[in-house]
Amino acid sequence: MVEDAPYPQQPAQSPTAAERGERLRRISPTRTLEFGDHRLTYLPDGFVQLIPRAWFPETGGGDWQRHSDHLDQGGYLVASVGSLLVEHRGRALLIDTGYGPRRTSPADSYPFLGAEEGGRLPAGLAAHGLAPEAVDTVAFTHLHEDHVGWAFAPNSNGSGLLFGSARFVTSLTEWRGWHGAPSATAARHLQENAVGATDGQEIFPGVTAWNTPGHTLGHTSYIISSGGRRLVVIGDALHSAVQVERPEWRVLVDSARDVSVDSRLRILRELSTPDTLGFGGHFADVLFGRVVTDGSRRHWEALDLEG
Repeated sequence: MVEDAPYPQQPAQSPTAAERGERLRRISPTRTLEFGDHRLTYLPDGFVQLIPRAWFPETGGGDWQRHSDHLDQGGYLVASVGSLLVEHRGRALLIDTGYGPRRTSPADSYPFLGAEEGGRLPAGLAAHGLAPEAVDTVAFTHLHEDHVGWAFAPNSNGSGLLFGSARFVTSLTEWRGWHGAPSATAARHLQENAVGATDGQEIFPGVTAWNTPGHTLGHTSYIISSGGRRLVVIGDALHSAVQVERPEWRVLVDSARDVSVDSRLRILRELSTPDTLGFGGHFADVLFGRVVTDGSRRHWEALDLEG
């Protein structure tokens, strides 16, 4: 049974082995990475609970016995939901905008999910000292509801959008496949400010779009290059750190499951190159990390970051 209380969040500290294991089963608090000339900050909005054998329909009980360290007490895979704030020389980019100010119970959710909850992003921005109007670019990995939740929310006086000063960026394929704006205000903003990014296009200083289709046909990852290093914003090409070891597992909600596997393998090859980190936005409390290969086994090694 899923309780109404949100998952606990713990402050960053020097982790013990038990603490490292616990991070696989809880949502992430704010985490910040100084990255060359860029500052990268995960701002939490909420969480979603994934039912493992429904989310990965080809897996069996034995698979989850072997990977039980990723499951919470209710047997769910824990997925953080939030935004990646990218700051560079006085400018701010937000990648994805969380689930928005709502909660969906397991009974009202999809059969492959438990609870979904959002609502924390604006407070996180404020605590970071940033007003929504300071964000000049909002980029989406894709346009599912847990990634666009605050993008079309009204501002405080209802005259526009919360991020009404920003241009909105995702692939042209993603825009074309979307079902449409939720309000006339949003439709006007998109008509004037929506950008269809092409593969390899720089959408913000040091940030380029990378086509990684499969989860949706227009799914886009982003590569941040700064200080001689790169970081891949994975998006929903991978939903859990367990997929680093098992990229062949097909995902029920992927639009093109075989294409998704190919994209995962491309991303993992990229993450296996020197000086390359990753950001998995749904990876519980191990969002920032690197891919490490031990013999034939590949796994995710999380960075230990302060909030």
